Amino acid sequence: MDARFPKIAEQLLLIERELRVQGWWDDVAPSIEALSSVEPFSVDTLEFEQWLQWIFLPRMKSILEQNLPLPNASGIQEMAEMVFAARNVQGKDRQLQVLLKEFDLLITASR
Repeated sequence: MDARFPKIAEQLLLIERELRVQGWWDDVAPSIEALSSVEPFSVDTLEFEQWLQWIFLPRMKSILEQNLPLPNASGIQEMAEMVFAARNVQGKDRQLQVLLKEFDLLITASR
């Protein structure tokens, strides 16, 4: 098992918690078509928060549970910056961006 797994698992829980705190957690999944997007971050079918909840978190949890190799890189925080800057959400997203940056750093940390 990769030594980063426990820290990454904790970070995923913190990201989920922040999505819930901000009211960005959905109880109903998007359509199968929306979840089947081939675009990066599913930008054509999902809001960024939906992508985090329905694509990113489940995929990362699956990687950890199945002891699969972690991605070599992650740029999720950069995407969050672009999304939230365009929305002008007035800092509501700041904690989520911090958590995503910490996730990116964990992914790129030496094994």
